[in-house]
Amino acid sequence: MAKSIKPITVTSSITAKRMTIRPWEESDRPFLRTLYLHARRAAWPWLDGRAWRLEDFDADTLNETVWVAIDKGHRVGFASIQENDNFLHCLFVDPHYQGMGAGKALLQHVQQTFTSTGALKCLVKNTKAVEFYQRMGWHIEATGDSPDGEYYLMHYRLPG
Repeated sequence: MAKSIKPITVTSSITAKRMTIRPWEESDRPFLRTLYLHARRAAWPWLDGRAWRLEDFDADTLNETVWVAIDKGHRVGFASIQENDNFLHCLFVDPHYQGMGAGKALLQHVQQTFTSTGALKCLVKNTKAVEFYQRMGWHIEATGDSPDGEYYLMHYRLPG
């Protein structure tokens, strides 16, 4: 039986901002589609994103658990996980809100859902994301190749 995780409010000690992380709702779909499209283009400028479409969000997060970050009533990011594998598939924050704690809040929330070692793949060229995950306690375990380029397989071990 899957753990039931309720929406939480995260208060950052540095900024004293309140960020709410909640399960996605159907009414989030238009925003999340748009965010996914534009955030990928911003994060992966070396890739040719001309074939990317709004509907990619639907296909890429199918059967995944999706969490949404809300800051002052505005959706600012999302994370999607494959729960059975403790695999973080997507974590994207609106480029206008990056550096304000949404990614950290989402990642910390996702890590709480893990039942064993967490995993993710991050493109090697996405140095900003690689550095973020490493600051948050993730470790590079291996490298691999994908159609989008070389990636790191990263792990997060549960404390204790």
